[in-house]
Amino acid sequence: MVAHVPAPGGFEVPLWRAVAVFRVASLAYVCVVVARDADRYAHPLAAGALVLAMAGWTVATAVGYAAPARRGWPLLLADLGVVVAILLVTPWVMGREALAAGLPTLAVAWLSGPVLAWAVSGGRRRGTAAALVLGGTDLATRGMVTPTALNGAILMLLAGVVVGHVARLAVRAEERLQHAVELEAATRERERLARDIHDSVLQVLALVQRRGARLDGEAGELARLAGEQEAALRALISAAGPLAAGVPAERSASGTDPARTGVSGLTLGLRELVFRAGPVRSDGVEAPVDLRELLGRYASATVSLSAPASVVPLPPAVARELAAATGAALDNVARHGGERAWILVEDEGATVTVSIRDEGPGFAPDRLAEAAAQGRLGVAQAIQGRLTDLGGTATISSTPGAGTEVELTVPRRNP
Repeated sequence: MVAHVPAPGGFEVPLWRAVAVFRVASLAYVCVVVARDADRYAHPLAAGALVLAMAGWTVATAVGYAAPARRGWPLLLADLGVVVAILLVTPWVMGREALAAGLPTLAVAWLSGPVLAWAVSGGRRRGTAAALVLGGTDLATRGMVTPTALNGAILMLLAGVVVGHVARLAVRAEERLQHAVELEAATRERERLARDIHDSVLQVLALVQRRGARLDGEAGELARLAGEQEAALRALISAAGPLAAGVPAERSASGTDPARTGVSGLTLGLRELVFRAGPVRSDGVEAPVDLRELLGRYASATVSLSAPASVVPLPPAVARELAAATGAALDNVARHGGERAWILVEDEGATVTVSIRDEGPGFAPDRLAEAAAQGRLGVAQAIQGRLTDLGGTATISSTPGAGTEVELTVPRRNP
């Protein structure tokens, strides 16, 4: 399972789009105001040219701010400078009589565009700075401070503060989300590696330790070192990520003891490598895998397999992980002295269930918790971890003296 990491700046994109929409809407309002009051301006044609310049700059900023690489100081300063220049020429275009009569300036609400852009790019401080510059320039060009003009400057200042605060909250939320997604991906990768190590390296170390414990000399010393390394590796894996309750799986998937049959623990690693290869369709996608074929490798004189007569197709990754979890359950059967085991496959349409039952000694309810505290990963990672990654469930039922039943259920995901 691959965790998706959000692209940097993704939370700011809607804010920049909102700024562009505001500029267009405020420009439309400017056109309405100019059309209404043009006959009262000192230079009506200049007012029309100024509106065209504002329209061009609206398009330029919409394109410029759309690219994160261009949202730097050059564009921000240019944006502020253009609006300041428009405010400075407004008295000449409108005339002092029009301003004294209380007519709105040419820029009207459009002059707030840079304030919003600065607030989104740098937070409250930038938004406040831009609002003070533009508000002061607007009041200075009017030649008088009217209640309407003062209210407009205060509202622009508040907009810069509020939008800047919201923008910073969005950036922090994005950073936390990205960190959480990366942490989840790292945790999943550690759990996957822990399962692979458990199915191969730990098996070999356990085998060497058990066989060499009966020998003397260098062989006995090697067994002691192998036991120490196994314990250290288990502790390292258990400290690398959260663990559920677990018991070790230290026998081969066929239900026999490697120490008695001579089958190396490396067969478990080879088993994993075999499971990772699957048929490929002409379009390059792995074809569905018949779960019965994978589980059929576990059938033996001591392991009985019951499956539907028809194929049980599953996506390759799901089938391989489900088969590996079944193998880990059979390993535990051999590990804890079970003589026989039964595998039952049930295709229920939306889900597929594999049940593993044995006639072993069973275990007490608190045995799994004790194993987890000791760093044993047989159930925690090799079984429950796999099923969790597949979106399925692993149910383990056991009673001392009455055997154990493991039920693995996964949802079917059609490729």
